Amino acid sequence: MPHAPEPDEDDLDAIAPPQPVFHVEQALLGALLLDPHRLGDVTGIADDSFSTAAHAALFAAISTLPPPDPAEHAKNTKWLDRVLATGRGQARGLTASYLHTLVQVCPWPRHAPAYARMVEAEHARRRLLTAAERLVQTVHDASLPHPVQTVLAEADVLAAVVDDIASRFPPRAGVLPRTPAPPPAIAPDHTEAIEEEQLLLATATAHPADIHSIRWLLPDDLTLPLHAGLWQCLTTLTRRREPIDPVTVLWEAQQRGLLDDGSEPRDVLRLLAEPAGSVEHWGERALQRSLLATADHTGRRIEAYAGDPANTPFQLVVGARRSLADIGAVRTRWQHATGTVPPQRPRPAPTTRAGPPTTTAAHTARAARATR
Repeated sequence: MPHAPEPDEDDLDAIAPPQPVFHVEQALLGALLLDPHRLGDVTGIADDSFSTAAHAALFAAISTLPPPDPAEHAKNTKWLDRVLATGRGQARGLTASYLHTLVQVCPWPRHAPAYARMVEAEHARRRLLTAAERLVQTVHDASLPHPVQTVLAEADVLAAVVDDIASRFPPRAGVLPRTPAPPPAIAPDHTEAIEEEQLLLATATAHPADIHSIRWLLPDDLTLPLHAGLWQCLTTLTRRREPIDPVTVLWEAQQRGLLDDGSEPRDVLRLLAEPAGSVEHWGERALQRSLLATADHTGRRIEAYAGDPANTPFQLVVGARRSLADIGAVRTRWQHATGTVPPQRPRPAPTTRAGPPTTTAAHTARAARATR
């Protein structure tokens, strides 16, 4: 949980609040300092639900110390002194004057449950933001030996956070985040992707009988519009059971307007005439890139939603679940491609992981690996 930098002892009560929840936290803590018995009405939060180390330390102290006798508490500050001493063990900057400030700024102690609900909502937003950021970092970690498995595991962590928020704030039908989704923006290794997609198209043209074996690959999995269009030409010709070679694919491409972008027919013929390796290998490579790109876009979209404080937990749950559905769709195709069986899970609790993928090798080396 992100904490604001710990302030100096004399300046704690002069901190400029970073966001409105700071005031809410002050009001809640003030209510609990005034009427410690109201702690029993406060649910759904813990010390790590607070946005600053000082507030977290105070809530932990209030929660762990035995509550005072109400009559005694009204006459002296002994319990407050114990709260201060306990809190300073975690946040040295706490002072008696700051506790006094908290008491003064609390409008209505009886509103403590409402304040706690607001703190819980803001904590949910921060948790979702952190989990989405971790997913994006995982996608871009080039050191991972098994990028797809690690990214999918991190997506499950994010989904578990969404499920937990939904259990606390059940989503309302039709309430979507108001934040615009960011455009897709991942290009892991554009040169490598283009080269491998060209090998896929050429190898599929040379061995059209193998196209059936990778029906899980969709045109949208390819990075260039021309490549996506040529793959659609190949699958269409296969479905029609028509002859397939570079010339017939070129003709189909012309019928579909794929050459209208200025692509030269001779370049397309050359691209389709240089097969290497296997269709399955290059198809799986393209699908892996597509899965990682989908995870990246999903993570950044949820980041955008969670980064907008105007979105309610209800909106965040709806928006995050719709975004995660995109990963679910490509995950299913990946399982078909690799023959993996979906694990039966309880989703794991949020943990910190690394990020994703790609290895770069010479063209000939990749082609050699694909033929093994």
